[in-house]
Amino acid sequence: MDTNDRTPRVAGTVLYVRLPCWKIYPGGVIYVADYIHKRRPDVRQHLLDLAVVAPRERRRVLIEQLKTLRPDIVAFSWRNMQSFGPHPEDDALDVVMNFDYSRNPWRWLKAAKDAVRIIGDYVGSRLRNFGYMKLVRRLLPGSRIVIGGTAVSIFGKYVAEKCPADTVVVIGEGEDTMLSVVDGFTEPVGDLYYKDAQGQVSHRVRDHEFDLATLTAVDFPYVESIFPAFKEYLDNDIGVHTKRGCPLQCHFCLYNKIEGAHQRYRDPVEIAREVEALRTRYGIRRIWFTDAQFCSTKRSVEHVDHILDELLARKLDIAWSGYLRLNHLTPELASKMLASGIASIDLSFTGAQEIIDGLTLGYSLEQQMDAFRMFKAAGHRDQKVKLYMPLNAPGETVCTLRKTIDKVKELYALFGRDNVLPFIFFIGVQPNTPVEGLLIERGYLPAGYNPLTLNPFLIKKLLYNPKPLGRLIGRAYLEAVESMDPASEYVGRATLDVIERELSKPEIIEHCRQVAVRAAASPTGEVKPVSMLPAMKICRTVVPD
Repeated sequence: MDTNDRTPRVAGTVLYVRLPCWKIYPGGVIYVADYIHKRRPDVRQHLLDLAVVAPRERRRVLIEQLKTLRPDIVAFSWRNMQSFGPHPEDDALDVVMNFDYSRNPWRWLKAAKDAVRIIGDYVGSRLRNFGYMKLVRRLLPGSRIVIGGTAVSIFGKYVAEKCPADTVVVIGEGEDTMLSVVDGFTEPVGDLYYKDAQGQVSHRVRDHEFDLATLTAVDFPYVESIFPAFKEYLDNDIGVHTKRGCPLQCHFCLYNKIEGAHQRYRDPVEIAREVEALRTRYGIRRIWFTDAQFCSTKRSVEHVDHILDELLARKLDIAWSGYLRLNHLTPELASKMLASGIASIDLSFTGAQEIIDGLTLGYSLEQQMDAFRMFKAAGHRDQKVKLYMPLNAPGETVCTLRKTIDKVKELYALFGRDNVLPFIFFIGVQPNTPVEGLLIERGYLPAGYNPLTLNPFLIKKLLYNPKPLGRLIGRAYLEAVESMDPASEYVGRATLDVIERELSKPEIIEHCRQVAVRAAASPTGEVKPVSMLPAMKICRTVVPD
């Protein structure tokens, strides 16, 4: 990799630019800036967050910062890039549901119009983001550009091809990579693409893991001094990282590729110091542990145990959450979670072992249900149980859907209906995942398709909810939205109620009974896929075209 088309030099000033997205705490770029400050304290840094700047003012504000600071490095953080990636400020899921399943022609027309608007917004957003980079190159031709963030980690090669010359595109974690850029980029570190002065793109693969134990508690007074918008985030959840890497092989997930398959851990004392600083200095109570999963493997559960011990020793009044994996939970750990202030139990959930196995989630449903009972026995009060449910995943049938609803009803009985929040979502097909490969093999997606396509009919397929169950789930969702009282009911529960009503018809119950009998008689406990065909016909009868 030739990085010497420009004269190597140690940077004196770095400007971080957080590209526009919904308002969410920019933890990733803060960790990078804090890391650089602790190793190169003489480097001047500034963080400009375009997420909190009015759209019409963004270009002007960026120009002002470039002219004032004249940074040697401009580092962009790009969070999301895919069209129809639902998030708190994007109604894409409702649009897709109404476009595909609404019987009301006016709702269908509105959904079509909204779909065009959303795609237009994403096209405009991408063009503007690349335009900000070109602006830097025009105003500061001698500055080096760095681009990182979630979107870049997934679509790095695409970004590298579109960005200006002399740009470093960082894949995955960026602390050590950024340090090598600050030091002149003569010895690049990390997983990255580099576009040189001639426009040639080269790729460097990470040759050693970043030592996460070197991430000490964030120096928030310093962050506050370089990030004027910092206090605008103090009324929401603040993200704290405890580890990186994931050894699991879930078929729809990229974490094990972006962060690596080997789990690495921060020092529990430093994590607790970071949380304590947020609580005592800024009054923050709501902490979100931003790991792929807060506890997953046996070793990571031991790490979580130490973190909770440190938090309890400090007697902090906090409300924390994070994505959990419960197959290694113990009664003692459940008690510590509740005592330390867990605010909600957040986890992926399906009530059918067949789907768990098909997605290679790597746990037992009964282990998970036992863990829920541990929380109840440990003194669960009113903490919400948030179930992120990948309905209609590959292999879903009317029978597995009924099993999931039955398990959710068990949780209603255990925790109280009002405390259980089923989040209805569909698997987002990500590039280079086993699910993508499977769907290409089955002909659901065309080989060689563009994952950043703007074709609305292909975009819809990337939110995986195929027929025939897609129609059942989609219309149940729309009926729930139209009929429920939001003040007293939650849309996920209402949707499952409608699905249960439709799947309680005698012919479906009988079909599932026959499937269960055949599964019990099978040496492997499996039923051949052909036995699911009658269920598809039944589903078409229940929810006709």
